[in-house]
Amino acid sequence: MEKVQHKSQKVLVLFDVQNMYYSAKQLYHAKVNFSEILKTAVAGRNLTRAIAYVIKTEISDEKNFHSALENIGIEVKAKDIQVFYGGAKKGDWDIGIAMDAVRLSPKVDTVVLVSGDGDFKELASYLKAHGCRTEVIGFGRTTSALIKQEADLFTDLDKSSKKYLIPMQQRTYRKR
Repeated sequence: MEKVQHKSQKVLVLFDVQNMYYSAKQLYHAKVNFSEILKTAVAGRNLTRAIAYVIKTEISDEKNFHSALENIGIEVKAKDIQVFYGGAKKGDWDIGIAMDAVRLSPKVDTVVLVSGDGDFKELASYLKAHGCRTEVIGFGRTTSALIKQEADLFTDLDKSSKKYLIPMQQRTYRKR
């Protein structure tokens, strides 16, 4: 994996928010610092577009989170969670992320996937075959070896976790 990042490169950054959220929560009981990840992804190059893919939930802070992403220059694409018969829930943006990467890749030099999902291995392979540099940013412990190997560059957030995480608020309960 080579680190060839030229200042003139045009960069597209795609955030798999669910993947990052659950990795940070499980590994560190923390939230993701998307602003710091965006800085690392862009690395002084020309940001063409940054998109975060989110699943709509019933969480009250959701609008604040989306606004915070937009305030740092990340476009938010949201879709409803699917609820199946029996109560099972599913929220998945893999095809949407892949389609945007394929559609937008002719306009950029580098596509940065912020995800540890091994399902994106074929996407990375496709992008490389069509002349696009592919970089992956994720937590090394939860990132698929397949996508690490396919990427031109893998950035392991575990190596500087304090930089890329925000501690979750501990709830304190008072006696009445």
